[in-house]
Amino acid sequence: MVAVALYQMLALVASPAVTTASWRSCFALLFPLLFVASFTLAAVAGGVPGAGNGVFSVKYRYAGMERTLSDLKAHDVRRQLQILAGVDLPLGGTGRPNGVGLYYAKIGIGTPSNDYYVQVDTGSDIMWVNCIQCKECPKTSSLGIDLTLYDINESASGTLVTCDQEFCSEVNGGPLSGCTANVTCPYLEIYGDGSSTAGYFVKDAVQYDRVSGDLETASANGSVIFGCGARQSGDLGSSTEAALDGILGFGKANSSMISQLAATGRVKKIFAHCLDGENGGGIFAIGHVVEPRVNMTPIIQDQPHYNVNMTAVQVGHDMLNLPAEVFDAGDKKGAIIDSGTTLAYLPEMVYKPLLEYITILFSRFSFAKIYLNVCFIFHCSLDDAFPNVTFHFENSLLLRVYPHEYLFPFQEGYWCLGWQNSGLQSRDRRNMTLLGDLVLSNKLVLYDLEKQAIGWTEYNCSSTITVQDEKTGTVHLVGSHTIPSSASRFSAEWAVVLLLLSALLLL
Repeated sequence: MVAVALYQMLALVASPAVTTASWRSCFALLFPLLFVASFTLAAVAGGVPGAGNGVFSVKYRYAGMERTLSDLKAHDVRRQLQILAGVDLPLGGTGRPNGVGLYYAKIGIGTPSNDYYVQVDTGSDIMWVNCIQCKECPKTSSLGIDLTLYDINESASGTLVTCDQEFCSEVNGGPLSGCTANVTCPYLEIYGDGSSTAGYFVKDAVQYDRVSGDLETASANGSVIFGCGARQSGDLGSSTEAALDGILGFGKANSSMISQLAATGRVKKIFAHCLDGENGGGIFAIGHVVEPRVNMTPIIQDQPHYNVNMTAVQVGHDMLNLPAEVFDAGDKKGAIIDSGTTLAYLPEMVYKPLLEYITILFSRFSFAKIYLNVCFIFHCSLDDAFPNVTFHFENSLLLRVYPHEYLFPFQEGYWCLGWQNSGLQSRDRRNMTLLGDLVLSNKLVLYDLEKQAIGWTEYNCSSTITVQDEKTGTVHLVGSHTIPSSASRFSAEWAVVLLLLSALLLL
């Protein structure tokens, strides 16, 4: 999910610390105005001594369902108007998107600790979970998990974050008017799909797994600041079937979980994920990855997300003839690497020639547009017939995507292209390149924020990686994980109907 979300504090949000009738009255009037948003994460602060390396169990939403374009695209449309060593976050889900969904992890919060399932998102910063005061929050989930509402009164280690604290000023870009020392610090995330999350910041113990040996972990915890979601709307509201407890942000900002843990000196500001596109689940670890070795490319500075410079696009053995401005660095330029988005979105100047190349190459086969997607009738091996698509980046780093990764089945014999035209989404994003799980699956992706670089290599995500303990210099194996779920299967045909509806809304 790319946090193209507008982080605007339109008003202060109610909290347990607010007692005056006048403030509650003001809150009642302002609160309905706050919610037009989607997924986001509240800030996380500090670990505890000895926390060391850690691990989180992570899963892909809708694991085991039929892979369809419709729900994936519908999710991404909502998402785009918004990315873990010593720490191991076991992944769950089907790296191959078989339905709408995202990778999520299980973490513990509070004393005593309760389990929460949160989406792992490298495209947003703050972490938040649904709060006990929330009336619109989902109560059940089709993912086969138990949802939990956070209650600060049930945690011996939970405290409120007030407006006079430094964190509140930093996350809001300065002091908030009318937000005084005796008022809890509010948060609001507004996303382009019209959904939102709002509430107030709290500080509590977050439990996770630290790497203690080869394929071994031990419990660790750190005191972190996160959002207590008092009100959700849109995709985050009670009607959402594939619901989660919140979002775990691993973006670039100081308010993200990785930034705050690193600020305490407990972990290095380095993390990696390997999304298993074949078996589901995968690896998500915080720390210095020793093996496999990864070639790196610089992160573009002064951008809110993980943007990197793309230099060329290759289809099969041929380079696409593209205008130079497609690859210019600058505002909203470069390719965004985002684990929270399912598909891959290309500028119109890239999408059209890519589409023309493939359709001309396969003009001998029956193909048609199904709900704005180009689809082929094909019964043979995809990888033997269709070309690889390779993205070239600065420092000669390549990102190769195979046909079985960018083609999605629809009905009997039909295969539809997963590439999406970002120019159709909105005018101000015509040049956006957004690379999600479609291209990131089956690759070890390393984020080195200390060196401001990102890299990747093709890898078997059901195997292991080697992470170095920065304190002792020893190295340990970190294995893949998956979180079981009882998510039911989903009809591809119905999913495409939903895609049509979302496309009509866009147009």
